[in-house]
Amino acid sequence: MGPRGFGFRAVVARDFADIFRNNALKNGLIPVAIDAAAHRRLVAVLTATPAAPVTVDLAEQRLTLPDGTTATFPIDAFAKHCLLSGLDELGFLLSADDAIATYEQTHPPRVTTVALATALQ
Repeated sequence: MGPRGFGFRAVVARDFADIFRNNALKNGLIPVAIDAAAHRRLVAVLTATPAAPVTVDLAEQRLTLPDGTTATFPIDAFAKHCLLSGLDELGFLLSADDAIATYEQTHPPRVTTVALATALQ
């Protein structure tokens, strides 16, 4: 069971390895990378009050501490869109089904595989 299975919705750190970041995003977990000063403040607040509420606003890309201190964090635009829309990569493609069908109807195929299959028979 991954972090989402235990109720985690975000992970906050100074940095993430690419593979962790990508896997987290694919599993609906928000990797919140904050700068060193914000991280020190977060650790200080949580050391003093371990149950202090920390808010992650994905739409605004902002982490807010109980004292009102905020830090921004980067996130890939596509991943942000998918997370906010509740989509994975396949869901995103399926949501564009009509646009894909329209494109395919108005553009001739670039590769003809039928002629090759017929020639091989």
